[in-house]
Amino acid sequence: MNETNTTIAAISTAQGEGGIGVIRISGENAISVADRVFQNIRSKPLSEMKGYTAAYGRIVADGEAIDEAVALVFRAPHSYTGEDVVELSCHGGLFITKLVLRAVLDAGAVPAQAGEFTKRAFLNGKLDLTEAEAVMDIISAKNRSAARAALSVREGALSRRIDAVKERLLSLAAHLSAWADYPEEDIADVTDEQIFSACDAAEAELSDLLATYDSGQAIKQGIDAVIAGRPNVGKSTLMNLLSGSEKSIVTEIPGTTRDVVEDTVVAGDVILRLSDTAGLRDTDDTVERIGVDRAKQRLAQCGLLLAVFDNSRALEDFDFHLLEAAENVPTVAVINKTDLPSQLDISKITNSIDKIVYISAATGEGKDELISAIAQLAGTAELNPSEGILSNERQRADASAALNAVREAKAALKSGMTYDAVTVTVEDAITALLEMTGEKTGDEVIDRVFHTFCVGK
Repeated sequence: MNETNTTIAAISTAQGEGGIGVIRISGENAISVADRVFQNIRSKPLSEMKGYTAAYGRIVADGEAIDEAVALVFRAPHSYTGEDVVELSCHGGLFITKLVLRAVLDAGAVPAQAGEFTKRAFLNGKLDLTEAEAVMDIISAKNRSAARAALSVREGALSRRIDAVKERLLSLAAHLSAWADYPEEDIADVTDEQIFSACDAAEAELSDLLATYDSGQAIKQGIDAVIAGRPNVGKSTLMNLLSGSEKSIVTEIPGTTRDVVEDTVVAGDVILRLSDTAGLRDTDDTVERIGVDRAKQRLAQCGLLLAVFDNSRALEDFDFHLLEAAENVPTVAVINKTDLPSQLDISKITNSIDKIVYISAATGEGKDELISAIAQLAGTAELNPSEGILSNERQRADASAALNAVREAKAALKSGMTYDAVTVTVEDAITALLEMTGEKTGDEVIDRVFHTFCVGK
C-alpha cells in the first residue's frame, strides 16, 4: 500500500544544463495534475491516454506557454513506483526545469522527499530493500564492475541468493514446528542429520555471501592505498602512471615530494584512494621532515601498500624499515626501473612480501601486472559481480546475524539442547534475512535507507 495519498513531483535529471530535463510526477492524482499544466497538440488529455504512451505538447502556467514538452504516461501498477506516473520531458536547464516543476506543484503536487519515488516502489512491492539500495549504487558507480554489480542486485541476483537460504531455513523451521506442535499427526520425525544438513548448506552460502563484502567495497568505495619508498625510487612517476596525469612533480632531486599527494584512480576494477608520500629518509629540512612523518602515519593507516624499490640500487636502511611496515598491511612490492641494470638483492624482499611485480614506471612497462596484483590482494580477481554481492554495511550486518544464528542452531544441537531451542535460533536467522530484504523491518530502517537517496529518484 502507499505510505501517503499525496501526489509527489521532483526534477529527476541532474541539476544543470542539458538536452532534456525530466519532471516526474507520481501518485493517485498524477495524471490529473499533469493535465492541468500539459496541453497536447492533438487536444487529447492525458487522462484519456493508455499507459506506456507519449504525447507532444506544451507546458502552460497562468495561461502562458513555458516550454515544449513530451509527456509519458504510466498507469498503476505498471510503473516504477507502482502508482500512476507522468514524466514531463522539457528542455534541460536549471531555470526551465525549475519553472516546470513550480507549475506542477502549483497544480496540486507536493515536493518529493529524498528517495521517495523509490521508497514508494518498495512500499508497493515493486522491488525489495536490497534492490532499492542498488538503484543508488547504479547512479554512483565509478567503474564498470561497480555498475555491473549494482545492476545485478537491482535485477534480483542478491535477492535470489537470500531467498534460497531463507526458503531452506523456512522449510526446516516449519518441519520442526509441525513435528513439535502436532505430535498426534502423521508427521515425519525430524532428525539431527536433517537439521545439520540444512544448517550446513545455509552456513556455506551465507559465508560465501559475506566474503563478497570487502571485495565489493573495493570496487564500489575503494581502498586507501599508499605509495611509499625512499627518495628517487620512482614513487611520483608511479603515481602519475596510475592516475594518468601529472599529479606529482618528478625530478632527480631527493625530497622533491614534501607532502602527501592524493588522487582517486581506477586500477582495473579496483578504486584506489591513492597517496604519493614523501621519500622515507632522515633529513634536516623542516618541511621535508613533516612530509616524512605524514608518510609514516599513512603507512600505519592504509589498506594497501605499494612499496617501491629501485632495481638499480642496493637496499638501504629505509628499505628495510619499509619491509617491516609491509608485515602489517596487504602489500605489493613494486620493483621499479627495470630498464636499468639490476643491483637489487630481491631475495630479501621475497622473504617479506609475497606479491612482487617488476615495472618501469617511466615507460609504463609492467603496469598491467601491477593492476592484476592489486586485484588479487583486493579480492576482486575472483569476484563475479553478476552473482549478487553485499553492497553496504546494513546488508553485511543482517547476513552476519543470520550466519551467527545458524551456527548457534548447530551448536545447540551438538550440546544436546531440545529441538525447541534449535527452532528459536533458526527463526532468528530467518528474521535477519527478512530484515535484509525489507520483508520484516521497522520504519526507522526504511527511512534511513531512503534518506541517502537523491531527490527525484
